[in-house]
Amino acid sequence: MTLDGKTAVVTGASSGIGAATVRQLREAGARVVGGARRVERIDADLALELDVTDEQSSAAFVETAAAELGGIDILFCNAGLALGRVPFTESTEADEATVLHTNVDGVLRITRLALPHVRDGGHLVFMGSIAGRQAYPNGASYIASKFAVRGFTYALREDLLGRPIRITTVDAGLVETEFSVVR
Repeated sequence: MTLDGKTAVVTGASSGIGAATVRQLREAGARVVGGARRVERIDADLALELDVTDEQSSAAFVETAAAELGGIDILFCNAGLALGRVPFTESTEADEATVLHTNVDGVLRITRLALPHVRDGGHLVFMGSIAGRQAYPNGASYIASKFAVRGFTYALREDLLGRPIRITTVDAGLVETEFSVVR
């Protein structure tokens, strides 16, 4: 597939799936702006500092990216994290807030700010998780955040009916080699 002449914006671009996505998009010919807190680790055409939990950081990121690219063809909301793989009764309010502000509020914020710059024919991609489809033990906050991203994706599809923009969630999963449950 070729993406020559296309533009892309990737959040969470400094490592993992975000960094790999930046590489693949660039190899396919897209001009890519990547954002993350660890900007020095981003290998994009333009690397910008981004904290998706902060309105000013997010607004500056989107405005600079859109201006640099002249519009957005692909938006990949990938920034996210998981904290506290413990039973919910051992969870902390601080961990819960961090997970929800990053994984949910960050997606909504970046999408709201970027949508005016997304061209018709564009593609919005959200990093989901199988955790947004099937719960498992010791991950309530993360699971709640990924169910929220999935719900947001469905609702956004309804809001954008009639506008030629594709919307996708990537529901990655974790494979554990050893897993046992005592019930």
